[in-house]
Amino acid sequence: MNHRPHTHNAHTQNTSQQRLGLTIGLNLMIAMVEVVGGIISGSLALISDSVHNLADSVSLIISYFALKLSKKKVSLRNTFGYHRAEILAAFINATILAGITLFLIVQAFIRFFRPVQIKVDTMGIVALIGLGANLAGMILLKKPSSQSLNIRSSYLHLVGDTLSSVAVIIAALLIELTKLTFIDPLITIIISLYIIKETWSVLQRSTDILMMASPTDINLLKIQREIEKMEGIDNIHHVHIWQLDDKTIHFEAHLRLAKNPSIHEADQIRQKIERWLIDNNIQHVTLQIEPSETANACPSNSLLGSTH
Repeated sequence: MNHRPHTHNAHTQNTSQQRLGLTIGLNLMIAMVEVVGGIISGSLALISDSVHNLADSVSLIISYFALKLSKKKVSLRNTFGYHRAEILAAFINATILAGITLFLIVQAFIRFFRPVQIKVDTMGIVALIGLGANLAGMILLKKPSSQSLNIRSSYLHLVGDTLSSVAVIIAALLIELTKLTFIDPLITIIISLYIIKETWSVLQRSTDILMMASPTDINLLKIQREIEKMEGIDNIHHVHIWQLDDKTIHFEAHLRLAKNPSIHEADQIRQKIERWLIDNNIQHVTLQIEPSETANACPSNSLLGSTH
């Protein structure tokens, strides 16, 4: 078995945690202000933006605790550590967010037929406050986002929040100028469709990881062809590949050797294949060697074999 070494910079992680903590506080404040502002002003677009901010607050909290959990060592009880906690939380968050967003879309369509009076000044002021807080959050996470994929995803969420706030401000200006209140539910639907698009990708990816599906960017048939072209290999079978989290790929397989090499020669073949797999972005590799003639060989040479 082989895997890439892991390195951690404690100072960088602590700084990232502090900045994430501040950003979480800002996002929660925005969400609460926008909910109250949306109710007072009668703007559904503002409420939909608050839902977006609240969902991203949950995402930021997930990122925050993921950083804390990443420092926690594996144990006899949790031999894989706590990496899947982030994936499970992302799945739950995406499911809840999708439900709330669909509810907002239904409410927006109702607003088309039953328009309400909107207090544009309140709507615009609250959206401006949200925009300012989102920009502050982006500044806080700009530097850490270049050092962590986890924080990078949170930073991109804030970019989406900022665009939503801009959309609400534009809606407020258009309603003030044209007096057309249908602009509010229209913007609500646009923001909601954007949220569903982002939510669907998170839901799909988290489901794939939890179901231990093969990573979408890994071509198993290509791996089979390349390995079976290597000297000393008869075939590769009983292959299983999955992701522990959104960054770590595990690979296990049985290798049937073309001849009956010595233990040293067989180990050299194994190491060569491990290095090739690691060079192709597979971090954890476990290979079982099978000589060409053995009573314990797998009954099937199928690439996927069977689970056991």
